[in-house]
Amino acid sequence: MAVGLQLSQRLTQSLVLAPQLQQSLALLQAPTLELKALVEQELQQNPVLEEVQSQEPEMRDRDVDGEDRSEQADPTEPPADVTFDPATEKPSDAPVDDFQAEFEKLVQLDQDWRDNFTATNAPSRATAEDEEKRQFMFDSLVAGTSLQESLLEQLRESGLSQADQPIAEMIIGNVDDYGYLKASLEELCALANTAPEKILEVLKVVQTFDPVGVAARDLRECLTLQLEREHKQETLEYRIIRDHMDALGKRRVPEISRGTGADTDEVQEAMARIARLEPRPGRAFLPDNDQYVLPEVFVVRSGDDFVVTTNNEHIPHLRISNVYKDLMSGGADNAEVKNYIREKIRAGKFLIKSLQQRQATILNIGKEIVKRQREFMEKGVAFLKPLTMVQVAEVVGVHETTVSRAVSGKFMETPQGIFEMKYFFTAGLQTASGDGVSNTSVKDMIAEIFKNEDATKPLSDQEVVKMLTDKGIVIARRTVAKYRGELNILPSNLRKVY
Repeated sequence: MAVGLQLSQRLTQSLVLAPQLQQSLALLQAPTLELKALVEQELQQNPVLEEVQSQEPEMRDRDVDGEDRSEQADPTEPPADVTFDPATEKPSDAPVDDFQAEFEKLVQLDQDWRDNFTATNAPSRATAEDEEKRQFMFDSLVAGTSLQESLLEQLRESGLSQADQPIAEMIIGNVDDYGYLKASLEELCALANTAPEKILEVLKVVQTFDPVGVAARDLRECLTLQLEREHKQETLEYRIIRDHMDALGKRRVPEISRGTGADTDEVQEAMARIARLEPRPGRAFLPDNDQYVLPEVFVVRSGDDFVVTTNNEHIPHLRISNVYKDLMSGGADNAEVKNYIREKIRAGKFLIKSLQQRQATILNIGKEIVKRQREFMEKGVAFLKPLTMVQVAEVVGVHETTVSRAVSGKFMETPQGIFEMKYFFTAGLQTASGDGVSNTSVKDMIAEIFKNEDATKPLSDQEVVKMLTDKGIVIARRTVAKYRGELNILPSNLRKVY
């Protein structure tokens, strides 16, 4: 069979998302703070768009004759469309201005702005005091110090010899974010091309740095380093960590008592003191992972009902600049300018409508969530009901994936606190009466049961199953074990207090 190149035609169907549809989905999925960044990007790319501040009495657009023509697009209200006459392609509600005059007006405004910017930012206007304040502000910006940087700073002040400092730097470079040395002794010897004794000698010096317990090779060494720093080598807790670490991890108090010769009460007290040690020395240097959220939906009780509103305060308010509408009406002799402005106006109008549609979609979803989770709004987490995105999508009139995008990364402020909107969509378990109960509510019940148990006689998973069955909740033992693991609750044999 001959091998060669040939041309062929094939007709196929494929689904392609238009750029405008991609933009609309991006706006719907973006949280408020991210949405502001997207809108600011559009403002830079589209010159016909302008943001309207909440109070703008002196910044109103006027015609040549002084008539007020300002527009403001609220995301919760349909934006006013600019209608075009097919015959003249001019705005039917706009005056016919001279294109050249408007263009010269824009040029003059631009020049005035540049002159004002140059005058207010000239170097000669800055006094020595202003420069000092400015420098003080920059000097006051404090950057967080990493664990490795702190250790290297201590290394420079440790008095370690110049020959040993490269070994210490190599050790510090292999310390992870939690403060543990991750490289083995053999690996360090191979990297430094030196004897194990020298590595251990330098490692002992690094382990004297702060935080206490840093550069430990395992948890036992980390805890013993902390006790040694406090000169507690002769204490019961030091012996427990050194000789009975496995039993300590499994809370085998009788075994530890027999091995150390101490009674169970002394062992329990020593274990409590061990629990106050830091298992992760580098924790203080970890970056701050606190997330600041801005609720998209507010739920406020009003009498016997709940009022649902969206957060419009932080949503940018946009409008189409009337200057460019006037340019469209007077630019009939310049087709290229007219076509460019027309496309930008269409893109701006689509963006404004997309913002309005985004707010309306989130509001409708929020209202349906509140309607179905009314008992949660009144009484708390224990009354959270099973809810799927399909159920909400059918009522709102959108696809299930649209609901998923709309609630992604969004938060709702309720009388019970601030919750992620996805929190309200949970699977459910069947009750004896045939009703459904949210698995989140069941998990909360299990946590409450374990919280109130007798520490000397901890409940087994099967006993919890029986207690939930008495409440009318049908659940399997393995499901209780799964929820207990998600709640970070140990098995009954490890929770027992002697």
